[in-house]
Amino acid sequence: MSYRHLWAVIRKEIQHIMRDRGTLILVLVTPTVVLLLMTYSLAVDIQHVPIAILDYDKSPTSRSFVQQITAGDDLNLYLNVNSFHEIEELLTRGKIKAAVIIDPGFSEDLLTLQGLSLQVIIDGTEPESGGFAVENIGWRAEAFANQILANQFQAQGIPLDSIQPIDLRILAWYNPSLAPQVDLVPGLLSIVLGFPAFSVALTLAREHEHRTMEQLLATPIKRIELLLGKMIPYILAGLLNVIIIPLLAMVWFGVPFNGNFMLFFVLSAIFLFAELSMGMIIGVFMRSQSAALALSFLVVMFPGFFLTGIFFPTVSMPEIARLESLFLPGTHYAIITRGVFLTGIGLDVLWPYAIFLTFLGFLFTGVASTFFKKKLA
Repeated sequence: MSYRHLWAVIRKEIQHIMRDRGTLILVLVTPTVVLLLMTYSLAVDIQHVPIAILDYDKSPTSRSFVQQITAGDDLNLYLNVNSFHEIEELLTRGKIKAAVIIDPGFSEDLLTLQGLSLQVIIDGTEPESGGFAVENIGWRAEAFANQILANQFQAQGIPLDSIQPIDLRILAWYNPSLAPQVDLVPGLLSIVLGFPAFSVALTLAREHEHRTMEQLLATPIKRIELLLGKMIPYILAGLLNVIIIPLLAMVWFGVPFNGNFMLFFVLSAIFLFAELSMGMIIGVFMRSQSAALALSFLVVMFPGFFLTGIFFPTVSMPEIARLESLFLPGTHYAIITRGVFLTGIGLDVLWPYAIFLTFLGFLFTGVASTFFKKKLA
């Protein structure tokens, strides 16, 4: 390999990035903008879910229970209804997401230790809000029942310690507040840092589409020199985002960074090499920028959402999906980013993922070099 030839291609591509405003925005600005948009749209704390109450018991105990489950910002009492038909109408019109039906004898059953006579109906067209309502109603009902029973035992002079055999203490490590953005932002890095891969695919397709490849073919530059020369400038642009985006994550979203930044920087460079090599394969086969862009979204973006474990654990996927995820650089990088950001683990834990990313980089580069024909299409 001639480093002089390689540098000539790198310099040409850097000049193109600096002159072409669209490419410059794609590699430097788009990852940050997409991260902001995706974090705000996906890291949503569900609140103010409207519910209706149908109280057949109409006792002081049932009214206290209603006050208990509607206290705070999680569940909002939309309406006290008088019939099941009203609940059906409100659900049909989308006015409420859940309804609580308090059966007759609610107070008596609770005081005689026969449990809570409740029924909860949720809107299945919006399972997130409905499931959130069920979860909140469930734990608040349990807390209400425990309080009622505790008052009864205290009135009878029975010490509460004798009826509490379970001492359950929950401690959330690495994300004590369970804030969704703390987990989401590091995972999204494997998607937003993949945008330079689009640029590599587009730049190769552009050479074919505009017939400027002919000028390169008249030189003694080898295939691998041409491909690496096209890819390296975008790796460097991606590394700028590796510096900017973690700062944004820490300052703007409050995501902790507990690991070694230099390790994160080096592993990010390996990830960019693997990801951009995948984009190179797309650029080798596509002869137009529109086709390259469409295929990049299909190969890079969509699998990044569904197969890399950012939103769905890979262990829960079918075997064929888990196998496909192994060949996506984002799968391994998502583990790296979450590990470095949140748990602060080092190379002693992350080395298998670094090795596999390196393997994927060389594999994809080899495939692109093999199928790239240094001749006019």
